[in-house]
Amino acid sequence: MAKLLANQIILIFLIVASQQWQQAESQKHTWQEAFKALGIAWNRDGTLNRTVQIPMVDPTPYEDSATPSPTVLSQDIQLTAKSKATVRLYAPANPPKNKTLPLVVYLHGGDFVLFSASTVIFHDFCNDIAEYFPAVVVSVEYRLAPENKLPAAFDDALNAIFWVQNQAKGVGGRDPWMEFADFSRVFILGSSAGANIAYHVALRALDFDLRPLQIKGLLMNQAYFGGVQRTQSEINLKDDPYVALYVNDVLWSLALPLNFNRDHEFCNPISGGTYLGRVYRLPKVYIKGDYGDPLVDRSILLGKFLQSCKVPVYYRFNNGGFHGIELQNKSAAQQLYNDMRWFIDDVYTNLNSEDLSNLHASY
Repeated sequence: MAKLLANQIILIFLIVASQQWQQAESQKHTWQEAFKALGIAWNRDGTLNRTVQIPMVDPTPYEDSATPSPTVLSQDIQLTAKSKATVRLYAPANPPKNKTLPLVVYLHGGDFVLFSASTVIFHDFCNDIAEYFPAVVVSVEYRLAPENKLPAAFDDALNAIFWVQNQAKGVGGRDPWMEFADFSRVFILGSSAGANIAYHVALRALDFDLRPLQIKGLLMNQAYFGGVQRTQSEINLKDDPYVALYVNDVLWSLALPLNFNRDHEFCNPISGGTYLGRVYRLPKVYIKGDYGDPLVDRSILLGKFLQSCKVPVYYRFNNGGFHGIELQNKSAAQQLYNDMRWFIDDVYTNLNSEDLSNLHASY
């Protein structure tokens, strides 16, 4: 019932936002229009007042006999005694016996500005993949912009990986749920802005000795990237109700460091080149996009670039669709879950890995 109510609230929010974006679409847009569409406003101290009312939910750290038994348990963990940084940890309530599970580090979406690891849509997503794969999932509660501009979110994601490494080593003890995790099969997964964070933290992680962790793959679902020069999909879908172009421009102004434009590598990953050769050392990558999403060309262009750097790339680009489709469409969600499970389990027969030069994406 709570999940149905949350989905109805999300749908209402998207419909209202769509109407506001379409009404505001004219020759020129203002920050005020974008802020109204996003449900945000400035506070006097320079922080944001976020009025988007998508519910947040508490974790489920134990089975409650008064309610139906959960298939997945979850708990919030403070990373260090001196830090406010947290992760939400998920594990199947009845994990397989005599078998460890892949460990997935998850970064939620929200344009770097909105939402939380406890937002119901992302909490449910992590519940689903922890049960379906099955897997141990570490969902990162990263700091939001503009109060904490990039690279703050990248730093928080990297610190979460360091926490996982300490868990593998048993530094300060190990959480009992982490006994189910296979630290030699770690994957970094992100959706939308979370996919952007996943890409950058995967690159940053290459600078460190993370043993005994082994990061085996990177998964990017509808990655949130941009650039000064518009892609054809951005131009064709500039009035998109989910990620309108002028709203994106404002979001990037909030997220990027001061005095940097959208060709900064945090926004346009191709502008960063090979990141001093790090790109060549990335593990295998899964990329998912939809042609109804204005950001789809960015993912195709990044995929082509990664292939040129000899990175193994597996991908799916669907006709139609929209940004965040898996949060509303059960069939789209199931297809994504299947793809990710195949990728993690090294089953590639149902995944595309051909040369992306056959796919059209342009500026």
